[in-house]
Amino acid sequence: MKPEEFARRRDQLMRMMGKGGIAILPAAPVRKRSRDVEYRFRQDSDFYYLTGFAEPNAVAVLAPGRENGEFVLFCRERDSEKELWDGSRSGPDGAIESFGADDAFPVDDIDDILPGMIESCSRVYYTMGMYTDFDSQIAEWINSLRSRGARGVHTPQEFVALDHLLHDMRLYKSRAEVTAMRRAARVAVGAHERAMRMVRPGLFEYEVEAEYRHEFRRNDAWVSYSPIVGSGRNACTLHYVDNNCELKAGDLVLIDAGCELDYYASDITRTLPVSGRFSTEQRAVYEIVLEAQLAAIDKVRKGNHWNDPHDAAVRVITRGLKKLGLLEGTLNRLIRDAAYQPYFMHRTGHWLGMDVHDVGDYKVGEQWRLLESGMVMTVEPGIYLPATSKVPARFRNIGVRIEDDVLVTGKGPDVLSKGLAKDPDRVEALMAA
Repeated sequence: MKPEEFARRRDQLMRMMGKGGIAILPAAPVRKRSRDVEYRFRQDSDFYYLTGFAEPNAVAVLAPGRENGEFVLFCRERDSEKELWDGSRSGPDGAIESFGADDAFPVDDIDDILPGMIESCSRVYYTMGMYTDFDSQIAEWINSLRSRGARGVHTPQEFVALDHLLHDMRLYKSRAEVTAMRRAARVAVGAHERAMRMVRPGLFEYEVEAEYRHEFRRNDAWVSYSPIVGSGRNACTLHYVDNNCELKAGDLVLIDAGCELDYYASDITRTLPVSGRFSTEQRAVYEIVLEAQLAAIDKVRKGNHWNDPHDAAVRVITRGLKKLGLLEGTLNRLIRDAAYQPYFMHRTGHWLGMDVHDVGDYKVGEQWRLLESGMVMTVEPGIYLPATSKVPARFRNIGVRIEDDVLVTGKGPDVLSKGLAKDPDRVEALMAA
């Protein structure tokens, strides 16, 4: 992402804030995995969205109209000894030269500098509840200013939820963001195709997972969430991540795997016959889910409501379950009573962007949000038929989900993950190749 993209975002946010406001964003902290072993650092999405700065222990400040510069970055100082162990740091000079900060200071000096910046403002824009330690630090600065109020020290009069403004911005993807998401989708498509060619009886789920991780890393991407590789009955567990069972002939394997590239995520699901060919019952369920997904994708259009794709999928799935003999009654009543929910219990999609379950409201007031150009969502209907007495024996342990990433445009839905086989005949052909 070019520096101009981050500058444009900062300018847009500061126009919304207006003079007299100050926005404060802490970087993500370093997390411990166990004892002295740390997780790989991943920057906070909001912080990175505005700065492009990927180092921990930093604070970004936006102060519209500030005479000495509107974008201020507090960060770690250069330290040759520590950089020998943990890698290079930008330092305050690098924050200005490489990341467009108007002013930059050592983060250790923040207690001496930031309260004075807050003092001159009437509104503080901040997201409470994300990082409790920094919440306490903000409270200390404000209480310190208030304690000096009798001596004429100004205190901000209003706290405003920064995420209300910032997350609405993030919901609308720019051209550069869409390009990044296409790249992430393209890498994930390649990983799914790789898995389709190697799935066979006798492999273990973790071996399939390893193919995805290898394909992601060879393209400089990381998993955007823990891959789900659920075969047999595991395909009916929505968030199954153990991935430790053997793939058995005659079963299905449901694979939900996406990658993150340059901080943008993909999220794709395909369901494959382990033996390379769907049984009659598996194909019947699969074709219902595929029809539901295509109907839902067709509703991802500018001017439709967020819930329209879900309603379209529900109608197809309910009709299909009725045809299979799993539901009885009139179609409209079954939909009204949500009779499908034991077999399709989740929504048809979610926002997608820097986070897999990306930010942005699904409703405005009491109404479902209207879809607009630049929004990106997943479309992922499914049917899950566990081994219970309510499910006929021939359908038990069939779990099917099909998921793609879809951009809303003025010309209709744009499937970012297009090209990946999902027609059952194409899936079988690719697995046989």
